Amino acid sequence: MAQPFDVCIRGAGIVGRSLALLLAQHRLRVGLVQAPRLSLSPAMSSSEPPDLHDNRAYALNAASRQLLQGLRCWPEGTAVTPVTAMRVRGDEGGEVNFAASVATPQPTTALAWIVEVAELESCLANAIRFQPQIEVIDAPQPAGLTVVCEGRFSSTRDELGVDFDVASYGQHAIAARFACEHPHQGQALQWFSQGEVMAFLPLQGPGGNSVALVWSVSESRAQTLMALSAKDFAAAAQTASACALGTLSVVGERAKWPLQHGQAQAWSGKTAAGQAWVLAGDAAHTVHPLGGQGLNLGLADVAELANTLGTRDYWRSVSDPRLLRSYERARRAGLAPVGAVMDGLQRLFAQPDTMVKNMRNAGMQGFEHSGPLKAWVARQAMGLN
Repeated sequence: MAQPFDVCIRGAGIVGRSLALLLAQHRLRVGLVQAPRLSLSPAMSSSEPPDLHDNRAYALNAASRQLLQGLRCWPEGTAVTPVTAMRVRGDEGGEVNFAASVATPQPTTALAWIVEVAELESCLANAIRFQPQIEVIDAPQPAGLTVVCEGRFSSTRDELGVDFDVASYGQHAIAARFACEHPHQGQALQWFSQGEVMAFLPLQGPGGNSVALVWSVSESRAQTLMALSAKDFAAAAQTASACALGTLSVVGERAKWPLQHGQAQAWSGKTAAGQAWVLAGDAAHTVHPLGGQGLNLGLADVAELANTLGTRDYWRSVSDPRLLRSYERARRAGLAPVGAVMDGLQRLFAQPDTMVKNMRNAGMQGFEHSGPLKAWVARQAMGLN
């Protein structure tokens, strides 16, 4: 008897839903496994379902925006805030600035877009309801190919016996939201100081005065900051940011999670019973959040896999090992430079040695005036390579 689905996707968050919609455009029958949500945290991967109180936000590049617009799932209004400039400060006077108007040979409207996760997931869920090629199911069903999009703590990946190599940074990220005295004017702000990385991501549209905080600190420092009252926590962030946006006040809850660089040893294969599988998103790889590239990498997986399956020769099945290995090679190659840069920057700025500190800040100053190199890096981050 014929299997009801060509592809079964395990994980119905942003990565899983986007992949389902793209595969449906290629006339593939998709079963999308909607797993129950266990807890609420800004640290949760992009594979988890939405929540009415979800206050996460992601930085999406031009490539991700184009993909989601093609699915007609790009949120509107203040749920999306364009980043028109980015200011990065080192701990000894180093400084790098990016502006959308000069980041590429042709001016662009934004370096990235900060998107409210709940709104984006709602757009994707609505699109799926009107796509007859997709069926939302409660449990995995037989299919020509199983795609695992369950996030960094994927149980299916563990069941498949795939090792996930993890290098811990010995740090935790703290996420929060602030209402700010001064409007952010579409700027993303980032500070490297004493081994810590703090980022303010603009929210609520170009004229908004709200930001999302991601603050990477040591484990002990994270415990201390999380134990502070909301007022004292805001004061600590205000001091660390040199009052760049004036007085801050916490909006909503804070969350923290351990930081790591991780990658699955295999991204595709077959079970002992001959069932083909492939990994995508955080189930395949995780990177440090300092570059805001986590979901962009996951959506790049989606685009590559959908193109690989959708444009295959008519006589090849979606389980063809050659196709799946082609996807794996392409995405490993795409991940390698981004992961190396994020990992290298984190380790470089974690060094307390004075000589290293002086060299890295001098390097920032040199990069600020590097012209074509700086523009090339901006294009890579924007997904315009």
